[in-house]
Amino acid sequence: MPADDSEDPNEEVQYHIEVGPEDVASSVLLPGNPERVGKITEFWDESDEKGHHREYRTLTGRYDEVPISVTSTGIGGPSAAIAVEELARVGADTFIRVGSCGAIQEGMDVGDLVITTGAVRQEGTSDEYVREDYPASADHEVVCALVAAAERLGYDYHTGITMSADSFYAGQGRPGFEGFEAAGSDDLVEDLREANVKNIEMEASAILTIANVYGLRAGAICSVYANRITGEFRTEGERRASETASLAVKLLARMDEVKAEAGAGRWHAGLSLE
Repeated sequence: MPADDSEDPNEEVQYHIEVGPEDVASSVLLPGNPERVGKITEFWDESDEKGHHREYRTLTGRYDEVPISVTSTGIGGPSAAIAVEELARVGADTFIRVGSCGAIQEGMDVGDLVITTGAVRQEGTSDEYVREDYPASADHEVVCALVAAAERLGYDYHTGITMSADSFYAGQGRPGFEGFEAAGSDDLVEDLREANVKNIEMEASAILTIANVYGLRAGAICSVYANRITGEFRTEGERRASETASLAVKLLARMDEVKAEAGAGRWHAGLSLE
């Protein structure tokens, strides 16, 4: 039997996320936690659930009349990669991770937002796609839209490099069970700080890398839950991240209109969004 025939024969409804081409908008927000999906859609004009299988919950609706979707990815690069792969197969071309993170620089408060411009690939999923020196870079238009949205909403934000890890404990320099310490964990956070990395999370670099490989747009915005310098931890800021990402989708839609009107291939600072 040819190898292709061993795969799922359903070419429309995707195996893991259980949605088809008519179920999602071109722009999709990607929270990790399925419980965050409902919190994101609170800012929308309307929404309908299109699929819910395993960790993947998908709703589609409109934000200020712009079509928009959200799909939860679960924790980590492997499940996030499946979401991007299958959403791309049904027509999505723009992805924004909406998550939480730990901040590792001075002046970053719990509840602040971090907009990723690029990511350190300390997860293994992206290694399955590209060589280790391939950069995980956020799309310029997505970064600009997220910054513009945070500015319009008046939310405190930071931009810069994110580190994506494969584990919450050992991979982020935290002690494991019974105080286990992974090799190099004592210096991990300090080394990242000295390299001006802003925050640590678990999905961004896989999402950015895969999107770049396929010529899709992707970015990430995270709310700071933990300050690794002060030890402070609170689940704060997810509503701000959700609203900012939703507004960014509207701004990206406007960018696309402006590009078409100007005959430009990419949005740039010389084009107005007004």
